[in-house]
Amino acid sequence: MSDPLRGREVIIEFYPVGHFVKVTAMDTKTLTEISIQGPANAGEAMLKRNALKRLEYVLRKNGHIE
Repeated sequence: MSDPLRGREVIIEFYPVGHFVKVTAMDTKTLTEISIQGPANAGEAMLKRNALKRLEYVLRKNGHIE
């Protein structure tokens, strides 16, 4: 299975808010932006993976990727 976000520039930012982390991911081509929240102890890799999956979902829903 190929990565639908391969070759796309995605900006990811992490904002600690108490015991949670807000993660924002933006696709620079379409300027589509999503945000998720997760526990601070979940780890950066898991939060990043979840944010990218959410961004992929939104891009598919809006017809930007197949």
